[in-house]
Amino acid sequence: MNPARGARALSLIPGLALSAAVALAAVAVQALELRLFGRGWIDAIVLAILIGAAIRSAWTPPASVRPGVEFSARTLLEIAVVLLGASVSAATVIAIGPGLLLGTAVVVTLAIAVSYFIGRLLRLPRRMAVLIACGNAICGNSAIAAVAPVIDADAGDVSAAIAFTAVLGVVVVLVLPLLGAALALSEVRYGTLAGLTVYAVPQVLAATVPVGAVANQAGTLIKLVRVLMLGPVCLALAVAVALRGRSEGGSPAADASPRRLPLGHLLPWFIVGFLLMMGARSLDLIPADALPVLRWITTALTVLAMAALGLSTDARAVARAGPRIAAVVTLSLLALIGMALGLIGLLAVI
Repeated sequence: MNPARGARALSLIPGLALSAAVALAAVAVQALELRLFGRGWIDAIVLAILIGAAIRSAWTPPASVRPGVEFSARTLLEIAVVLLGASVSAATVIAIGPGLLLGTAVVVTLAIAVSYFIGRLLRLPRRMAVLIACGNAICGNSAIAAVAPVIDADAGDVSAAIAFTAVLGVVVVLVLPLLGAALALSEVRYGTLAGLTVYAVPQVLAATVPVGAVANQAGTLIKLVRVLMLGPVCLALAVAVALRGRSEGGSPAADASPRRLPLGHLLPWFIVGFLLMMGARSLDLIPADALPVLRWITTALTVLAMAALGLSTDARAVARAGPRIAAVVTLSLLALIGMALGLIGLLAVI
């Protein structure tokens, strides 16, 4: 092994170990929740951020842990995004029908635009507004985590966006069945509403299983379509970031030609990996027995990356930005629910 690479690998160990310890603590707390309450009210991903941020706020880690923490927060997270592609199959997406498929894509696109407008209207920084918009419209924590490296968001923005989005995600799971009952929605209509509004796939299960199997199936399928939007959205953001960088730092002639942009900026490697994994799943190149293992690895890497993000963030800085972020997330979620109900009524889902 090259001595420089060997030294680099060794320098990652302290930060990786610290991040892993925080991640294990988060998993242990979630297991305790399950034992005491029968369900995990706060996901391990969120717990990892909270525990990591609490440690960072009370203690400044030595410089020796920084390389491993940064590696966990970025590279391991990008690997998790690649593996996430194995959870999406083209056949599964097509099965829900073209009308609802197109409608879901339109709702996601409009939700991103509306949420971003709300964020900028309330004077959030551009990157923070993008994170919240994508998290709200696509898949909460996973979308925020995937978009962050594309737009070069800092750890504080990511942690704050995930923390507030996660809190509302739990609230939605608890309140949505009450809304469905109040509106007298059928199982398919309710499942569609859950799939369009609930942030995480496990939360979709929690919100729909009590209502019925049909609601669960509809909600899961719609949710997978929203997850599928993650790849195109990240690609579009990568192109926008690259074009913006050229327009601000280069000559007008050079900026006008996207062909001059580096391929790595236009198409980040982990987005290519996501699309390839989705293609492999659609072509049945991934054995069925391997899918649960890939899902477990994806979750484990995400929790580890979130622990590292927490360790990179001073919670006091997040708290100072809290009220505006909370307002943007809440208003964005209400707008998304309104759009979802509009789509359900427009398509007359039975």
